[in-house]
Amino acid sequence: MASGGDEKTVAEEQRGSSSLFRYNSPLVQVSLIGLVCFCCPGMFNALTGMGGGGQVDSTASNNANTALYTTFSVFGILGGGIYNIFGPRLTLAAGCSTYVLYAGSFLYYNHYGDQTFAIVAGALLGIGAGLLWAGEGAIMTSYPSPGRKGLYISLFWTIFNMGGVVGGLIPFILNYNRIEAESVNDGTYIAFMCFMAAGALVSFAILHPSRVTRDDGTHCTNIKYSNVSTEAFEILKLFRNWKMLLLFPAAWASNFFYAYQFNNVNGLMFNLRTRGLNNVFYWGAQMLGSIGIGYVLDFSVRSRRTRGFIGIGVVALLGTAIWGGGLANQLNYSYHELPKRLDFKASGHEFAGPFVLYFCYGLLDSMFQSLVYWVIGALANDSETLSRYSGFYKGVQSAGSAVAWQVDTHKVPLNSQLIVNWSLTTLSYPLLALLVMLAVKDDDQTSQGAIPAPASKKDGYDELDKYVSISI
Repeated sequence: MASGGDEKTVAEEQRGSSSLFRYNSPLVQVSLIGLVCFCCPGMFNALTGMGGGGQVDSTASNNANTALYTTFSVFGILGGGIYNIFGPRLTLAAGCSTYVLYAGSFLYYNHYGDQTFAIVAGALLGIGAGLLWAGEGAIMTSYPSPGRKGLYISLFWTIFNMGGVVGGLIPFILNYNRIEAESVNDGTYIAFMCFMAAGALVSFAILHPSRVTRDDGTHCTNIKYSNVSTEAFEILKLFRNWKMLLLFPAAWASNFFYAYQFNNVNGLMFNLRTRGLNNVFYWGAQMLGSIGIGYVLDFSVRSRRTRGFIGIGVVALLGTAIWGGGLANQLNYSYHELPKRLDFKASGHEFAGPFVLYFCYGLLDSMFQSLVYWVIGALANDSETLSRYSGFYKGVQSAGSAVAWQVDTHKVPLNSQLIVNWSLTTLSYPLLALLVMLAVKDDDQTSQGAIPAPASKKDGYDELDKYVSISI
């Protein structure tokens, strides 16, 4: 039986459930995790999107990212269990703190040219990012009601990628008059560090899922904290879960293309200030893409399963067209015949085509990842299960990223990199469709996964225990 204080908290949250903007609503909590990711991964994306971490030589950045995604692949999978044990505040704050260290390592590299600090900071960031993204995935997919998960994923993705837009403006403004420069200045890294530190502070505003009440009065979970043995067992089960096996290719592909797009499109084709401008539009395109696919996945037709099929079809068609355009562009240059660096002011019409392509890459990225998150969110409704699913997704995604950054470090031919990226995303679509067909139920069949709030203060959590149904 919960204490009187706990019963009072639940009763107060239940009474406040009619307000859309109450502090314990999914809207406010998803917005807060979006703000955390605006400050931390959003700024990291802007830094990475510069190509080479804003440096002329991408070797240090590639090696740091390999270390990052190697540890991320482990702690991404473990992150869901850690989140269930320690709750969102400690998990997210610990994760956010490592982003500041990573940006600081490139400030150090700017002065001393030693990549050791950057590699160590990358490995630590992989641990922190695993914690942050497992918590983010649990919050984004479990807090909203089943019929509004696409909408809330779009909301998160828009706030998060606004960080990339602002982060792209930072190097663009601070390096605007350095037309011939190849590396960003110190002020760029310091600005990134300030935003990342702010994100760590905002993470303390996130509520535990047991205190979040959806608009229909249900809770995300009634379990305050899990334990190590339970989480270890549940994480091991993921590797035998047929749903996760069908999700594996999409998870592997979903960040694999970043090394190619950032280093070999933005990094090779444009000068420093134009790369910053390009990132503004790349992450801006992500906002548009997430809103568009979110509408399709929540509102296009009545049947949730049919919406999933439509969403997969839309992303598959758009992805085929964009990667086809990428191939046409890639045939114009290689490592042995590098392109002339384009400037947004001086290059005239030559700038337009590659710029539009890079914009479309951002559009496709957000639509692809929003689609995958929607599918994950449709597999269950409770926070514990979805934190593990999200952690598995981020772990596999990061393993793919670790391989991709080393592929680029070893100078695999650019045409081959593009074809591999195109093939991986294409393979994902029929497997996602099969997963939707076999595992996603329509809205009227999902009420069993909801966790209703107690009917009265008298009933407390004992009454709530009757309704717990964890979907595997």
